[in-house]
Amino acid sequence: MADYYDLLGVPKSASDEDIKKAFRKLAHQHHPDKPGGDAEKFKKINEAYQVLSDPEKRKRYDQYGAGFEQMGGGPGGFGGFDFRQGGVNFDMGDLGEMFGDIFGGMGGARRREPPRGRNIEMDVHISFEESAFGVERELGVRTNVACEDCDGSGAEKGSQRVDCVQCGGSGQVRKVQQTILGSFQTVATCPRCQGEGKIAEKPCKRCGGQGVAKGERKLNVKVPAGIADGEILRITGAGEAAPKGGRAGDLYLAVRVKQDRRFEREGFDVHSTVEIGVGKAALGGAVPVETLDGPVELEVPPGTQPGQVFRLRGKGITHLRKSGRGDHLVTVTVRVPKKLSKEQRKTLESWDDF
Repeated sequence: MADYYDLLGVPKSASDEDIKKAFRKLAHQHHPDKPGGDAEKFKKINEAYQVLSDPEKRKRYDQYGAGFEQMGGGPGGFGGFDFRQGGVNFDMGDLGEMFGDIFGGMGGARRREPPRGRNIEMDVHISFEESAFGVERELGVRTNVACEDCDGSGAEKGSQRVDCVQCGGSGQVRKVQQTILGSFQTVATCPRCQGEGKIAEKPCKRCGGQGVAKGERKLNVKVPAGIADGEILRITGAGEAAPKGGRAGDLYLAVRVKQDRRFEREGFDVHSTVEIGVGKAALGGAVPVETLDGPVELEVPPGTQPGQVFRLRGKGITHLRKSGRGDHLVTVTVRVPKKLSKEQRKTLESWDDF
């Protein structure tokens, strides 16, 4: 008798999971109902698995080898469900998942839900100010929409959807397959109605009974205040319409914020730069500054230094998920003249001691 470990192609140190994976692979390969299957090999690998998958049986096998069957530890021993046909022992609990993969299920199957429409991705471009305060946009989305002629039902106007004649409205078809284990009744999705249980009595001529057609959907989209470049907005149900009344997909909008030469964003704060002359820096005074709310007067104190930063509170970007706004930070640069008149030079020379 061939060694059980060799039959499954695993070492004696193999884990329970390794043994199960090896068995499933070989069982799929050698099942007699599959092309190239081998009933004898299928019998042997199942026998090996029944022993090695059971801790007690495996322990006895490792100790006594093939002779452990004489001690009542063979594939049918030590209790458990023993299904016998044609002299082959099969543990249906272990094989149930495999049969589901091969035959498409051994029990009842649920009616398949109508297919869902695909999601759509697109960009929406907004200005810097619009990202700060929010904006509402009308978008035209070219996609599959519910067919206007049949209102998405797939049935020609004046007709209706009726029970599928092939499955009787269940959405499933049953058939019997003969295997070495006997007869098995399997359940599969009805190929005519695709599991819906209903078909159009007279398919719509425009959409061919699918319930969807190419078209354009107009959407009013509210882009929230405070949104940043690259963030994604999800609009549920605004994606592609689904065939035959299924649930529509979603629309994902990638927000693209145009750059503004006047401002830069950091979190919810705005940064900008203002240039002043040497005299203004020394003496102080009002300086016009552009903000998101329009021009304001910034009072710089006497002795303002190059690179000094002034904060305008509450003049930044609206917070996305809470009330209030960030700040506007203004960096001052001092403009140094390249050419001076004689009077200007004398004046600056008199400042040499400062």
